[in-house]
Amino acid sequence: MAGLKEREAPEKISFQNFRDEVLADFKLACVSREASLLGRREVLSGKAKFGIFGDGKELAQIAMAKQFQKGDWRSGYYRDQTFMMAIGELSVQQYFAALYAHTDLDHDPSSGGRQMGGHYATRFINPDGSWKNLSETYNSSADISPTAGQMPRLLGLAQASKLFRNNPELKAYTHLSKQGNEVAFGTIGDASTSEGLFFESVNAAGVLQVPMAVSVWDDGWGISVSKKYQTTKESISELLKGLQRTPEDGKPGYEIFVVRGWDYAALLETYEKAIKVCREEHVPVLIHVEEITQPQGHSTSGSHERYKSKEVLEWTAEYDCINQFGKWILAYGEKTETPIATEEELNAIKEESKKYVREEKTKAWKAFMAPQKSELGALSAILDAVAAETKQTEKIATLKKELVSTLDPTRKDVLSIARKALRTLKDENSNSKKGLSIWIQQQIKLNYERYSSHLYSESDQSPLLVKEVKSTYDDSPSMEDGRVILRENFKSQFAKNPLLLTFGEDTGKIGGVNQSMEGMQELYGEMRVFDTGIREATILGQGIGLAMRGFRPITEIQYLDYVLYCLQLMSDDLATVQYRTKGGQKAPVIIRTRGHRLEGVWHAGSPMAGILNLIRGVHVCVPRNMTKAAGFYNTLLEGDDPGLVVDCLNGYRIKEPMPLNLSEIRTPLGIPEVVREGTDLTIVSYGSTFNLCAVAANQLQEVGISVELIDVQTLLPFDIHHRIVESLKKTNRVLFVDEDVPGGATAYMLDKVVNEQGGYYFLDSQPKCLTAKEHRPAYGTDGDYFSKPSVDDVFETAYDIMHEANPALYPALY
Repeated sequence: MAGLKEREAPEKISFQNFRDEVLADFKLACVSREASLLGRREVLSGKAKFGIFGDGKELAQIAMAKQFQKGDWRSGYYRDQTFMMAIGELSVQQYFAALYAHTDLDHDPSSGGRQMGGHYATRFINPDGSWKNLSETYNSSADISPTAGQMPRLLGLAQASKLFRNNPELKAYTHLSKQGNEVAFGTIGDASTSEGLFFESVNAAGVLQVPMAVSVWDDGWGISVSKKYQTTKESISELLKGLQRTPEDGKPGYEIFVVRGWDYAALLETYEKAIKVCREEHVPVLIHVEEITQPQGHSTSGSHERYKSKEVLEWTAEYDCINQFGKWILAYGEKTETPIATEEELNAIKEESKKYVREEKTKAWKAFMAPQKSELGALSAILDAVAAETKQTEKIATLKKELVSTLDPTRKDVLSIARKALRTLKDENSNSKKGLSIWIQQQIKLNYERYSSHLYSESDQSPLLVKEVKSTYDDSPSMEDGRVILRENFKSQFAKNPLLLTFGEDTGKIGGVNQSMEGMQELYGEMRVFDTGIREATILGQGIGLAMRGFRPITEIQYLDYVLYCLQLMSDDLATVQYRTKGGQKAPVIIRTRGHRLEGVWHAGSPMAGILNLIRGVHVCVPRNMTKAAGFYNTLLEGDDPGLVVDCLNGYRIKEPMPLNLSEIRTPLGIPEVVREGTDLTIVSYGSTFNLCAVAANQLQEVGISVELIDVQTLLPFDIHHRIVESLKKTNRVLFVDEDVPGGATAYMLDKVVNEQGGYYFLDSQPKCLTAKEHRPAYGTDGDYFSKPSVDDVFETAYDIMHEANPALYPALY
C-alpha cells in the first residue's frame, strides 16, 4: 500500500485533491462502462456492424494511464478504450463515431471509419508528411486485430528510446524524443500470449533491455477457451519467471509484477513501481493483471453464458472492478473517518455517466447521418427531375419510394438506387439523365477518398515523386563486385543521416553474409549497424516501431523465403499503416532481402505471388543488378513509404562499373526500363531472370529474331506510364518471364499489361508466360535447370511464338 500512502500524505497531496482524483477515476470508469454497454446495444440494433469492448478493464487502464507521459507510446489492442479516454485521446462521441464508421477525420481521427470500433491511433504526422512534435504528444500506434500482432512493433517503439538515450548524435532530435525518456506501453489479452509473436517479442526485449512495459489483461478466457488450455501453469507470469532479472549475479532480464484488476490501490502502486524502473533503468517490465472481468463476454458475436458456468458469472458480477472500486471508496471512509463519497453520491455519478454517454451517442449518430441524409436529399431531387422528363416515370417513382422509405440509409443504399435509376434510363437522352450520371460519378470520386485513399503516401514526400537520376561513369570506370557498389552507397547514405540504421542476422559484425555491409559497424557503431537473433518477425517489428519514431531503418531478412516468417506483419500491419489511419501515421521502413536463382526447396528465392497480393501498400523493387538496387535504396530513403528491395543473390560477386555519382543515383518506382530495343517480340522480366533473358535475346538475334527487352524494375507499383504497351504497339507479341510459380508474378504482369492497360488491342499472337515449375526447386545446378526457366527455355518459348507467326521463316524445333 506504499503507493497509496504516498498519495494520502498531506505534503504530497491534500485530501480534497485525493478525493477529487478518486471520484474522477470512478466517473471515468462509469462513463467507459456505459459506452461499452450502449455500444453493444447499437450493434444489436443494427446501427453498427460489430462491437468489441473494454468493459471490465477500466481500473487497470486508468492506473496505467496515470504513468503515461507526453512522448510515450502505446502499441495495444482493441480493448483499451478506457486508457485512450484517460489520456484525453478519445472522447465518447469519437468512440461512437468509430463504431458507426464515420468517414470524417474530425469525428473519427483514428481511422476515418476504416477500422471497426476499438482500434485506436493518434495522428503523428502532418498532412505534408512531416513529423509532429512527438515529444509533446501522447502517441498511440494504430491498432490491428490479429492477436499479438501489436507486439513486434512495440519492440521497435521501445528500442527507439534506447537509441535516443545512448547515441550522442541524436541529442538534437528533440521533436522525436526527450533524450530517450519514453516508455513504450503494450497491452495484450492473456489468451493472445500463446501466440509466437508474443514470445518472440518478449524474448527480444529482454535481450535488448529496452523500456517496454507489457500489460496482460487476464480474464481467464480466450473467447470460449479457458486458460488451462492456453498457458502452462495457467499463468503467463509463472511461465515467464525465468525472465526475471537477477541483479546480484549481473544477469539482465525483466521485472515481473502481478496485480488484481479490481484492486484500485494495488493497481496504482504497481504501475507506479513498474513504469518507474522501466523509464529510468530501461528495463522491460511485464504487468500481469489477473482477475479481470469481461461483463459482456468477448464481443457482439455471441454470449458468454454459453461457456461460463453460473458460479463464474456470479464471481464476475461480484468482482467487477467498478463494483469493487465503489466498495473500496465506501470502506475508505469507514476506516479513516474521512469519507470520499457516500453511496448516494456514487449512484449519482453512475446516473450522470449514463445520461452523458446517451447524449454523446446521440450527437455522434446525428453527425454520422447528416451527410448521408444530405446525399439522399440531393438524389431525391435529381430523381424528381428525371421523373418529369422520362418515359419511365413509374419505375423512377418506385425507386424514389424505395429510397425515401429506407430507415437510416447508408451510402450503399443511396448510390445503389442512383445506379439502378441510371440503368432504367439507358435508352434515353435528357438533361436530367446527364445530371444523374454526373452526380453518380461525383459520389464515386468522393467515396474513393472516403474509403480507398492513402494506400500509399499522398504527401509531398511520396517516393513516387522522386525524380530519376541515372548513373554516370568516367571513360574507364573501375569494375567492382556488386556488393562493393552497395557497400559504398550505404556508406555515403549513413554519413548523411544519423537516423539511418540497419540490422538483421549477421548484418553487424561480419557485414552481412554477402559482405555488402562490410566495415559499416566499425564506421558507424553498434547502435546503427547491429546483429539480431534469428527472429524475422521481430526484426521487421523493430523496423516498424523505429520508423514510426522517426528513424530510417533498413531491416535485413536474410533470404526472400524467410520473409514468410514476417509476412503476416508486412500484410496486416506495415502495408496498412497509411491506409488504416487515412494518412495519419507512417512507417517508412525498408525491408532488404535477397532472392532469385537460389537452389533448393527452402531457398527458392522467388515466392512473389503471395508477396504481391498480400503487401499492397509496400513498394516492391526487383533490381537486376546492384547499381539499380543502390538507386532504389536512395529513392526509398528520400520518400516516406515502406519498401521491399530484393537484391539478386548471384549479383554480389558479378563485376559492375563503379558510378561517379553513386549516392545520387535514383531508380524510379513504377517505371520499366527498355534495356534493348527490338521489333519482333517483347520480353518482360525482372531480377536475375531478366539477366538470363538478356543472354537469350542475344541468341535469338543470331537466328533473326529481334527482341525488345524490358526490365519492369518494380512490381509494386507496376509500369505506371504504360511503357510496355508502347512496346507492344511495335512488336505485337509479348512473353513474360520470371521464376515464380505458374499463375504468380507473370500472371500478374500479364493482367496488368494485357487487360488493365489494354495491351490486348495490339497483339497478333497469344501472350505467353514462362515460369518455374509448380513445385519448389530441386537442389543443385541440375535441380535449378529443370525447375526454373533457363536461357534455353526462354529461347525456345520465344522462338515458338515466332514459329506460330511465321512457320516458314522459323521452322519448328521439335
